[in-house]
Amino acid sequence: MTEELIDLDTWPRAAQFRFFRGYDRPHYATTTRIDVTHLMARKADGVSPYRGCLYAIGAGLHAVPELKMRFRGDDVVLHEMITLSMTVPTDTGSFGYGYVPFIEGFEAFDAEAKRLIEIVAAGGSLDANSGERDDLAYLSCMPWLDYTAINNALPGPDDCIPRVSWGKFVDHGGRWDMAMTLEVHHALVDGAQVGAYFEAVQESLNAI
Repeated sequence: MTEELIDLDTWPRAAQFRFFRGYDRPHYATTTRIDVTHLMARKADGVSPYRGCLYAIGAGLHAVPELKMRFRGDDVVLHEMITLSMTVPTDTGSFGYGYVPFIEGFEAFDAEAKRLIEIVAAGGSLDANSGERDDLAYLSCMPWLDYTAINNALPGPDDCIPRVSWGKFVDHGGRWDMAMTLEVHHALVDGAQVGAYFEAVQESLNAI
């Protein structure tokens, strides 16, 4: 795990960081519509829409440095790479936790994600993260519901790991879209970074 310690004396967001670190409820969630028309068209080529979304989410997270930052007490670190952690249904009817490192380039990422997800589905999953690592983003797909807003259960104000959720694909007469939500800690992430994330996700989906 490669990480860089942020110098709070020169970091432009240091004042905002210290301000929002004192909040009891410092998290906020933003939901928007994402166009998946191109992704659905790629199904004919054998592309998995689910893994396509995983890749685009990973690309969005890595396009915004603040989404790779985590704090530990009063220190802030920037991770070079974030691992995507998602629940995976298993063959026994339960679920396990998958951990997929982000790889640039959809084909390489897709092959590795498929391999790791199949291991979890067969019962070879790792346990849930108990706090030993923070180089993660938590992902949750809700394909049964075209929701309008969502937030997550959080253990407390010091949890600074981003959460990404996405919902049912909806057909609007040949144009497809879905809801996607990014939940973040305000000590690390402002609205401008949230907007940049969604823009990068859309660009990535359009390029798969």
